[in-house]
Amino acid sequence: MNPDELKKLDAYFKRLFQNPKLIVRARPRIKDSCELYLDDEFLGVISKIEDEGETSYDLSMSILDIDLN
Repeated sequence: MNPDELKKLDAYFKRLFQNPKLIVRARPRIKDSCELYLDDEFLGVISKIEDEGETSYDLSMSILDIDLN
């Protein structure tokens, strides 16, 4: 993803969840996705999807069962 997309996604998540500690970061070698963090804690991967001329973004977040206790 380009820097402009990362900035837009970063602003979107901060606004959506009303939390300025959320951070969208580029992935080192993978260009079609980025990562979402809360401070230094990894939350999930945001994938860019382009289909029939439209662009969307998919957030994938895994939750460990031990985190639910």
